[in-house]
Amino acid sequence: MAKAQAHFHLRVVKGGIRAIGPGKIALLEAIRDTGSISAAARKLRMSYRRAWVLVDDLNHRLSKAVVQAVPGGRSGGGTTLSPTGHKLVALYREIERRALRHTSAATRALLGLLTK
Repeated sequence: MAKAQAHFHLRVVKGGIRAIGPGKIALLEAIRDTGSISAAARKLRMSYRRAWVLVDDLNHRLSKAVVQAVPGGRSGGGTTLSPTGHKLVALYREIERRALRHTSAATRALLGLLTK
């Protein structure tokens, strides 16, 4: 039987509003990897509108925008992460790594309580 893999997902709530969570971070990573909000949305199987709403929400919650337009030529432009976007993803993933590392025994115990 395969050993269960633990995953830790951080959700940042400020003022009762979900500000940053695994979905928004996954979207930023997909934008980084694809160079496009629409391609990132397709990769994550979400509508372009939903992806744009999530990006817009982040842009309004942070001091600086998380994405920036890439000027296009014949093939069109695209979207890339801004320095703030890169920093947000890096900080989020680092917090997840540290939290999982420092709670590994408790996480294993919690997983042991689960039946499936």
